[in-house]
Amino acid sequence: MKVCNLASGSEGNVTFVETAHHKILLDLGTTVKYIKEKLSEISANLSDVDYIFITHVHDDHIKALKNYIKKYKGTICLSPQMFSELTFLQSYENIILYNDAVYLDDVTIDIFKTSHDTSDSRSFVIRSEGKSIVYLTDTGFINQKNFKKIANADIYLFESNHDIEMLMNGPYPKWLKDRVAGPYGHLSNKDSSIYLAKIIGPNTQKIILSHLSQKNNTEEKALATIKEIFAEYEINFSDIICAKQNERTELYEV
Repeated sequence: MKVCNLASGSEGNVTFVETAHHKILLDLGTTVKYIKEKLSEISANLSDVDYIFITHVHDDHIKALKNYIKKYKGTICLSPQMFSELTFLQSYENIILYNDAVYLDDVTIDIFKTSHDTSDSRSFVIRSEGKSIVYLTDTGFINQKNFKKIANADIYLFESNHDIEMLMNGPYPKWLKDRVAGPYGHLSNKDSSIYLAKIIGPNTQKIILSHLSQKNNTEEKALATIKEIFAEYEINFSDIICAKQNERTELYEV
């Protein structure tokens, strides 16, 4: 499998995954123009994408969806709750309503619930040919029952949204601070790092910290926090980067 994060942050999120037989996008939260440009940089074409998996219906994860379906025909995969909210999809033909898993020839996408302030939110484990990629974002916590499902993946794209001190001392009103830091908000750098310390394993090759807040986090703080937590857990792992809002990562292969 190959994976490339095209955009990550509060203004939009998109990730590209390629397997032997499929080209997949996880979320569609920027613009069609931006996605086409970033895909062309890795010699990929939006018209060749055959499946799009949606985590939830907040704008920074579906912003391009309405314009996408005007021209392209990829299959949109989302939960029944999400489908019922996105009325503009009701006449679109290529829809899969997922629950716990989707099976696509050489690919299995395990799907699990997350905890976010929307009617339904999910994250994914993409498995193919003995390799796995975890895409986990927009959740206030991770239910322990999902630890086994997300353990020992080859690549993690993992939310590390905010530094708690920056959030609490920052410009947000109290209700919004409480929302971000609460059980239906986002993972802090510390929480993200502790979860990763518990679930990475010998197969893990890369960690991509994602959905960093532009106002309440910095790459330096996110990376320093995970380095500190990993040292406390006596974990020797350093192949960690931060995804960016308007810049794609490299195309990684496992």
